[in-house]
Amino acid sequence: MSLSRRRWLVGLGSAALAGLGPLGREAAAQAALIPPPPARWQAEVDAWRALDQRLAPVPGGIVFIGSSTVRLWGGLEQAFPGETPVVRRGVGGSRLSDWPTWIGPLVVPHAPRLVIVYAGENDLAEGASPQDVLAAFVRVVDGLRQALPAVRVAFVSIKPSPSRLALTDAMREANLLVQTWALAGERLDYIDVHTAMLDNDGRPRPELFVRDQLHLSAEGYALWRQVISAHLRP
Repeated sequence: MSLSRRRWLVGLGSAALAGLGPLGREAAAQAALIPPPPARWQAEVDAWRALDQRLAPVPGGIVFIGSSTVRLWGGLEQAFPGETPVVRRGVGGSRLSDWPTWIGPLVVPHAPRLVIVYAGENDLAEGASPQDVLAAFVRVVDGLRQALPAVRVAFVSIKPSPSRLALTDAMREANLLVQTWALAGERLDYIDVHTAMLDNDGRPRPELFVRDQLHLSAEGYALWRQVISAHLRP
């Protein structure tokens, strides 16, 4: 078996592996090789857990998880009037492949009806393939469904960050893989912000980003709010 195929299978969750026969069983046997998230993020995870201990979570809402784009979304909790509670649980610098570990402490206590995921961009920047991104998302969904069988899960497409133009093709491929997989499943959704963030020439709109050309500006978050709003209800 090729290394790329093996990495693909190791990343898949147990529910997705069930139908893969011998290949699925091999991947399950290799699952222990998946490393835990780096310790540098533990303080941020612990801070979110401490907040939940101080403020008892309210079930039935929406939880946003992912990387710094989620963490830095100021006012996210009030961005969608009529949708309560809305919970922000971003971990700056995190990869999609880290999130299966954090489902238990950061998502499950809220018993949400919908989890919205933005991650995968950092995975690609650190050398992951588009197939790795899909495999990581499958593992996230599998972990969520094991704990919360009725939960809906939505993936926000990887944004076209100007500072990462070299990854454009990989971003598009990862988005297409996730979109195809999600739209074929149940209680899964794909939210395309990538297309709306491009100008008429297919280039990232600079006004949607702050000076580092990686993180979103106020205009960028306003656009995200508009696009995501249409996906909050079944």
